[in-house]
Amino acid sequence: MVMTQSLFKAIKQRNSNTAIDVLAPDWSRPILARMPEVRQAHVMPLGHGVLRLKERYRLAQTLKPYGYDQAILVPNSWKSGLVPWWAGIPKRTGFLGECRFGLLNDFRILDQKKFPKMVDRLVSLVWDKNAASIPSAPLPSLEIDPASQQAAIDKFSLREALNSPVLALCPGAEFGASKRWPEKYYAEVALAKQKEGWSVWLFGSKNDQPVAEHIQTATGGRCTDLTGKTNLAEAIDLLSLATSVVSNDSGLMHVAAALQKPLVAVYGSTDPGYTPPLGDHSKVVRLSLPCSPCFKRECPLGHHQCMEALIPGTVLSALNTTVV
Repeated sequence: MVMTQSLFKAIKQRNSNTAIDVLAPDWSRPILARMPEVRQAHVMPLGHGVLRLKERYRLAQTLKPYGYDQAILVPNSWKSGLVPWWAGIPKRTGFLGECRFGLLNDFRILDQKKFPKMVDRLVSLVWDKNAASIPSAPLPSLEIDPASQQAAIDKFSLREALNSPVLALCPGAEFGASKRWPEKYYAEVALAKQKEGWSVWLFGSKNDQPVAEHIQTATGGRCTDLTGKTNLAEAIDLLSLATSVVSNDSGLMHVAAALQKPLVAVYGSTDPGYTPPLGDHSKVVRLSLPCSPCFKRECPLGHHQCMEALIPGTVLSALNTTVV
């Protein structure tokens, strides 16, 4: 969802008067609210893998009165093309995907060699399919709501912590354990920065609380644990206050990059050549082992060396060179 802001920006670059509405899951609305390019969000009530043709048809009928001129489809699934088609949107753009002839009338054949990065694939949908080249993808840049930010600072009693530099750690990864740098290493990084007088804040969802607890135990409870306590809007506002961020390849990593925070992104099982952090102050650390990227939820070889062998000193060195 963060990377789609590059798509929205490219649309505005081509025609600044274009009104952009987004059909997306309800959880993503706080992110879309921080994108000035988006006029409004429509809630997509159906989850991934759910067909429910009648509900899709009813949703399409609610979109008809808006009189949209074009729909750009980010998902490649066949079912994602049904709503724009039933809504009577005249131009329906997307990659051919699951044989979407008819559902799409401005379809593209994905050239993975030409567009190795996901963000470039998204942005290519804005331009004519026969264009010899496309402009570089604009970087995402989420906006902060000052009132919401102040409310979050007061809610979590963080005003005093802002008197020192703040290191934000994002040690979770919803995809699976293979994307998680060991919590013991996060704890070593936290201890090193705390010795330098930094405050350390832990970010993540409720699912990341066990990882955060390990870090808290190893650091004597000296971190501010926000995992599972913030909503998405609060997480965005509070991440914007960080001096630096260390994160696994996760949604929060992309949020931190879009906030243009100095960021160290730790990669193992995934590929920064495909979904890198899109920020001017982002640095990727990885070992590039022969077995990675495997894109598996769990290490198929059982050793997780792409993360286990990536020592804290490497991340700390990268962190010290990302501070601006």
